[in-house]
Amino acid sequence: MSFLICLAALGFLMLVAYRGFSVILFAPVAAIGAVLLTDPSAVPVIFSGLFMEKMVGFIKLYFPVFLLGAVFGKLIELSGFSRSIVSSIVKLLGPARAVLSIVLVGALLTYGGVSLFVVVFAVYPFGAEMFRQVGIPKRLLPAVVALGAFSFTMDTLPGTPQIQNIIPTTFFHTTAYAAPILGIVGSLFMLVVGISYLEFRRRQAQKKGEGYGEGHINEVVVDETVPLVSPFLALLPLVVVGIANLIFARYIPGWFGTTASATLVDGAAAVTVPTSTWAAIWSVQAALLLGILTVVVFGFKAIAGKFAGGSKDAVAGALLASLNTATEYGFGAVIAALPGFLVIKSALSAIPNPLVNEAITVTTLAGITGSASGGLSIALAAMADQFIAQANAHGIPLEVMHRVASMASGGMDTLPHNGAVITLLAVTGLSHRQSYGDIFAITLIKTAAVFFVIGFYYLTGLY
Repeated sequence: MSFLICLAALGFLMLVAYRGFSVILFAPVAAIGAVLLTDPSAVPVIFSGLFMEKMVGFIKLYFPVFLLGAVFGKLIELSGFSRSIVSSIVKLLGPARAVLSIVLVGALLTYGGVSLFVVVFAVYPFGAEMFRQVGIPKRLLPAVVALGAFSFTMDTLPGTPQIQNIIPTTFFHTTAYAAPILGIVGSLFMLVVGISYLEFRRRQAQKKGEGYGEGHINEVVVDETVPLVSPFLALLPLVVVGIANLIFARYIPGWFGTTASATLVDGAAAVTVPTSTWAAIWSVQAALLLGILTVVVFGFKAIAGKFAGGSKDAVAGALLASLNTATEYGFGAVIAALPGFLVIKSALSAIPNPLVNEAITVTTLAGITGSASGGLSIALAAMADQFIAQANAHGIPLEVMHRVASMASGGMDTLPHNGAVITLLAVTGLSHRQSYGDIFAITLIKTAAVFFVIGFYYLTGLY
């Protein structure tokens, strides 16, 4: 019965998300409904002490990133920089490679260390403008962004600084470059198969005479009176964000040490925070501030009269996106605390092959919690010792275990209730009905890539 309660809560939340209802409203309903069916007396404690605690904790950590990312993306749009970059890419690669262009822009930012949530805000103006210019249906844009930002550069390509590739290092004592051959093979699989699928869908729409579409919400405003700047100048803010993020991520831990503290009034207690928790977030925030400043300096004339209205739109988008994701985080924490979740973990642990066991366990928990990092953290915290023992018994290097776990976290995590998916659809102004089918296809490709890499390892022994 406890297992069915978990499945019912998950199914309910996916259904309401797909039907277009607010996850901010229904994530707590689904989570607390599951607690009510398990132990009614625990409802107030779990709601206040777990759901709200995790939700508020997520906002505490990431809301500034959402806000700065939204402002950065809006300024890129208002300054005309996005139109300049899109026009240059169209001329350079041609309309036939518009999909590949957007995928590569998203991949470049993600691999450079920019949070995938920030990438959504930053890439959307480019993608929407390019798709409008070349006549590709806007409904395909979320899947294109997902392939560029949520797949191979998030958890597969060796060295990616995204959290999904960092979490396994603490359990397996590996580095971000673990199993580089498997990472490259998996990345090529995702890129080639993903692009092939998206191009197939584009050609299908073209044959039907379907264009960009009309009546979209949250549409990018194109001011044709703003002159096109040099594409190198337009790219400068993106370069600044990427390089600054790398520099700050490297040096902030050295500047503050293991613990950062500050005292504003003599004799008062110092405010202290662990640097390891905040270093990556501070580096992204600082990089985004520099990116925003770069746009303001070089595009001041274009944005001066539009900043008031544009900033309001950016704040509204950031609030919606962050609250959507935060409620998902709270939902996942509650589900992970239910007795039925223990049944799921126990069943998954019975799979005999270490790599297949790990892959299915991690991707299943990521799907249930609606979070790649959440599912990965829960799986490794509970089962890392078992995975290591199995790997040692079968002679499998822990680097391979790292790569498979990281890739699997980005498999079935992008179900309809996933926070990144909801953020992506909210930012692009599209619904699950319009765009989720193609996002799910990318999800299946990501999941298949994990097992492709496992098969490649067993066939060649390379890693």
